[in-house]
Amino acid sequence: MERNLALEVVRVTEAAALAAARWLGRGDETSADAAAVEAMRREFKVVDVRGTVVIGEGERDEAPMLYAGEQVGTWRDGAPQVDIALDPLEGTTITARGDMNAVSVIAIGDPGRFLHAPDVYMDKIAVGPDAVGLVDLRRPADANLRRIAGRLGKDMAEMTVMILDRPRHEDLIGKVRSLGCRIRLIRDGDVAGAIATALPGSGVDCLMGIGGAPEGVLAAAAMRCLGGELQGRLVFRNDAERERARSMGVQDLDRVYGTEELAGGSVMFAATGVTDGPLLHGVRRHARAAETHSLVMRSSSGTVRFIQTTHRAGTGWEM
Repeated sequence: MERNLALEVVRVTEAAALAAARWLGRGDETSADAAAVEAMRREFKVVDVRGTVVIGEGERDEAPMLYAGEQVGTWRDGAPQVDIALDPLEGTTITARGDMNAVSVIAIGDPGRFLHAPDVYMDKIAVGPDAVGLVDLRRPADANLRRIAGRLGKDMAEMTVMILDRPRHEDLIGKVRSLGCRIRLIRDGDVAGAIATALPGSGVDCLMGIGGAPEGVLAAAAMRCLGGELQGRLVFRNDAERERARSMGVQDLDRVYGTEELAGGSVMFAATGVTDGPLLHGVRRHARAAETHSLVMRSSSGTVRFIQTTHRAGTGWEM
C-alpha cells in the first residue's frame, strides 16, 4: 500500500466519534454504538479502496452493518484491495456513563494478514519498544514484570501496569500489587491502553489481562506502527466458542500469537477520541463547531501523527 490510507480513513473515525459523542453520558449504550456504526459506514462510501471488513461489529447474521465479510469503500477498478479491522465505538459503556478512554478505531492491512479473531476473550500482554522481546504470555506475571523493569532500569515500585477493572482480574491485580507495582485500572478501552505502553510520557509500562480478541487485533495493528509488542492467546468460556473459533480457521486453540501473527504485512491505523483519555482528547463541542483529536500511524514509515480538527457547523457532523 503506497498511499497513506490512514490519512483518508481518519475522516471515518472522526465521523464515528462525532456521532457517538452526542450520546455521551446519556446511559444508552445501544444508541451510542448505533450512531457510531451508521456514521462510519456512511463515511466509508467515499473512501477509494476495495475494502473487506475482517474484524467488525459481528457476523453477517448478527449485525445490521459493518459485519465481518462486508465490503466497504468505492470498490473502483484500480483502488487498492485491503482488509479492515474496526471498532466504531470502543467503549460503549464508557460513552454511556460519560467516563474516560472511549475511541473510534480503524486498522487497514494487506489482504489475509489480520487474524480473523472470533468474538471471544483474549489474554494479552503489551509493552513498548524498549521491552520488545522480553515478555512471554506463558510466563507468570511477576517474571514478565521483573524482566521489563530490568530493561527499563526501574525499581518495581516505579512500574505502572494497566489492567481492565474486572472481577476476573482479582488474582492478577493482587499479584502485581504484591510486587510493589502501581496499577492503573480502566473500565474499558484496552486498545488505547495497549497503545499507551508504546508512547513516551504515558506513564504506562505494560498492559496485562483478558479483554476482547477483536480488540487484540486492533491493538496489535497499532503496536506494529509504534514498534511495540503485543502477545495474545484466545480464552474460551464454553465449547460453543471453541467450535466457533475452529469454524473461522483457528486450529491451535492454545496458541500464543505474536504481534505480526495478529496484524502482519503493511499496516495503517487511525483512531479518534470520543471521550478524554491518556491517549486522545474527546470530542469538544462549541456553539458553531466541534473539535476532534485523532492519532494516525503507518507501519512502513513509523510515522505517528496527532491531528486536531475543527468541524464547522453545516458540514454534516450535527446529523
